[in-house]
Amino acid sequence: MFKFAHMSDIHLGAHREPVLQKLELDAFTSAMNRCVELKVNFILISGDFFHVGIPDLGVVNEALRKMLDVQKAGIPIYVIYGSHDYTPTATSVIDILDTAGVIMKIVNWRMIGGKVKLDFVTDSKTGAKLAGISARKMGLESKYYEVLDKESLEHEDGFKIFAFHSGLAEFKPAYLSEMETLPISYLPKGFDYYAGGHIHERGEFKLPGYDRVVFPGPLFTGYGRDLEVTVKGAKRGFYIVTFDDKIRHVEFSEIRNFEGLFYEYDVSGLNSLQAAKEFQQKLDSLEVKGKILVLKIKGELLGGKTSDLNFSEVKAKMMEREALYVHINRSGLSSKEYSANIVVGEDVSTVESNLLKENIGSVRVSQNTLKGENGVSIASELLKILRQETKINESKKEHKQRMVEEGLETLGLKEMFEAK
Repeated sequence: MFKFAHMSDIHLGAHREPVLQKLELDAFTSAMNRCVELKVNFILISGDFFHVGIPDLGVVNEALRKMLDVQKAGIPIYVIYGSHDYTPTATSVIDILDTAGVIMKIVNWRMIGGKVKLDFVTDSKTGAKLAGISARKMGLESKYYEVLDKESLEHEDGFKIFAFHSGLAEFKPAYLSEMETLPISYLPKGFDYYAGGHIHERGEFKLPGYDRVVFPGPLFTGYGRDLEVTVKGAKRGFYIVTFDDKIRHVEFSEIRNFEGLFYEYDVSGLNSLQAAKEFQQKLDSLEVKGKILVLKIKGELLGGKTSDLNFSEVKAKMMEREALYVHINRSGLSSKEYSANIVVGEDVSTVESNLLKENIGSVRVSQNTLKGENGVSIASELLKILRQETKINESKKEHKQRMVEEGLETLGLKEMFEAK
């Protein structure tokens, strides 16, 4: 019997807060240690290993230390790009780690006769055959699936694993109604295991021709919603799969490295001053020491400003009472007296995407590629590029030039400008 570990959406480097940074790395370290203890034959990471393609080097260094321990134990780590790992114009940290031999990318493809041909990577110890398609910005990997040579993949003999980092229409969670997804028919049939990533919710599914489709969910938590769901009881971790010529056992291995507390408060029927007073009284009764506290405030105030609740002060008081960390979700809070357009979203990227979708039609452009969903995708990618910080030893001029080059690449204009 053999064993492999399947994890995804680790999002190393997602957090700036020191407490969450430490917990994020602790979760990764615990997962790697458990893989060594259980003597798995290999580890498969289905995308979003890091939160950005070029992450903080301190984060990379800490992760590398642990990956070298795994390597010394004789356990290879196979990886595909996630939408966050992908960098359109630069070398990603995934590429560097692959070149260094610390991990192995399993996406090997060629374009033959207008079809994408995938080559399998065979694990030397188990004989398991791995293939997959990495994610791209805003779900653009769908273009590869549309011309994928599924027939050659389906005819391959042996124990086969297909890795992907995309939402599937048949299994889309309700909270991701606006998310771009693929129909499962885009995936080749007949694989023993479909190692999914991208969906931040654990799930095991089955359809005719697709016997075991698995999403581990995030190893720790990349966004505010993840933190909220974790604190409310969702299990985080990865899967251990036992197999020989076929799968014999699949087990979820939980990683739990903090204690959390969730509290929801509805301001409906109160003005801002009444709500602020009552809210603080409610918080005084909570035992927060050593816990991550997630506060969700919702409802419509009868009067006053939402800012009268003074969330900065609330957070400071909870930290004084030795809360480990405080996250406040106030997206559902409003006031009759101070009404404004509200864009709903669980995280920054979702809010931005929704804003772009609402307003893309009002922008006059001559290029069809900048309209509709494709326009939203390109605009989102440009925002991501513009947020990149200056690299170590990179001058302002070099940083500006890099932003311009990546922007032109995203817009599909780089070759035209280079020709000039």
